[in-house]
Amino acid sequence: MSEETRSSLIKGNLPRVPVKESEEDVVLNISLRPKKFSEFVGHKDIVDNLKIAILAARQRKEPLEHVLLSGPPGLGKTSLAHIVAHEMAGKITATSGPAIERAGDLIGILTNLEIGDILFIDEIHRLSKVVEEFLYPAMESFQIDFIIDKGPYAKTIKFNLKPFTLVGATTRTGLLAAPLRSRFGIFYNLDFYKVEELSRIVKTSAGILGLSIDGDACDEIARRARGTPRIANRLLRRVRDYAQVQSIKQVTLSQAPKILDDLGIDRAGLDDLDRKVLKLVTETYAGGPVGIESVAASLNEETDTIADTVEPYLLKAGYLKRTSRGRVATKLAFEHFGIKYEKQEELF
Repeated sequence: MSEETRSSLIKGNLPRVPVKESEEDVVLNISLRPKKFSEFVGHKDIVDNLKIAILAARQRKEPLEHVLLSGPPGLGKTSLAHIVAHEMAGKITATSGPAIERAGDLIGILTNLEIGDILFIDEIHRLSKVVEEFLYPAMESFQIDFIIDKGPYAKTIKFNLKPFTLVGATTRTGLLAAPLRSRFGIFYNLDFYKVEELSRIVKTSAGILGLSIDGDACDEIARRARGTPRIANRLLRRVRDYAQVQSIKQVTLSQAPKILDDLGIDRAGLDDLDRKVLKLVTETYAGGPVGIESVAASLNEETDTIADTVEPYLLKAGYLKRTSRGRVATKLAFEHFGIKYEKQEELF
């Protein structure tokens, strides 16, 4: 495909099929989630490639290939799944890995899907082994096999499914079994947002919420949002609450920092749990190395909470390093708390 053709496909509007607004659409409006690609900010390369894949699938009148989205929480995996369903003019059925306990739970979901529908499974890496293996033929050949009766009377029944698209979302790609991962035709990893992109999201969300806010205040919220749209929107809602109670007509740069400071979000975007983790490593363990299990136990938190919610941003922002012997605080972490930094030996 030539660059001109690719560019024209990306810029062109995808064919639309009029769909009556569903109950899910109403929920999306309330949650500030974008409903179409034109409203989605960030991840330009991913969006461009998805547009081409969707347009090609619609031209062939086929369902989109199965899509796997990975990355830390709050970066838009669920939003992209709903957008894919919207652009493919299909119904989306959303569930999560832990919610599907038995293969029988999945049979009801799969048999109710229509041609071109989207099945969205959040935290797909948490599917049980039995359910995961039950999913393989459904993804590959749109068939499921289930056993009726027991003992010598047991029989295997093959049931044909209508072609559908599975969109899986995971925060822990490494925990996905290789056979499951290989059955996805489209795979994208979502990274943290830039401040400019988050500022645009804050400005758009403020308009939806009916909050008057200037550009500098949007930038301040974006800088403290840890590169995550979900956090940016959460902080914006709290700023709106403050503005409403204080009868502030327009939020400015002089007001936004104080509001965010009161919420416990410092200028680096770190919240109370982030600071507890960093203080534990820098002060209690003298900069590390320290294992994540020790960190979680010391803070009375779950290991998954530290690994999935706290660590990704601290590693990306350069406050922590991950070594074979455990987590190590960087010079930036010591400077953040005003603690003298002593260079440590390289750990291998």
